[in-house]
Amino acid sequence: MLTALVLICSAAVAADAHDCTRNNANTVMRVPAEFGNPATCFMHAQAYLAGSSIGRDLDANERVRIICVPRESLIAATPGQ
Repeated sequence: MLTALVLICSAAVAADAHDCTRNNANTVMRVPAEFGNPATCFMHAQAYLAGSSIGRDLDANERVRIICVPRESLIAATPGQ
């Protein structure tokens, strides 16, 4: 199963969305659902962001990147878990 992370970075840090990572993102949102395939993961993450106050208040100087990762790798990368 996949978990979606929505990364929001400043354009000053990440001129291109691909340069936005968990390490340099201003905001990291974890979508509270799991998905069976990448396309579904990506589409639901876009909808989740659009429905949030953070998504509605995005600035022109911010870059958004959505990554879909296996749930297990996310848990393994989280300190204290």
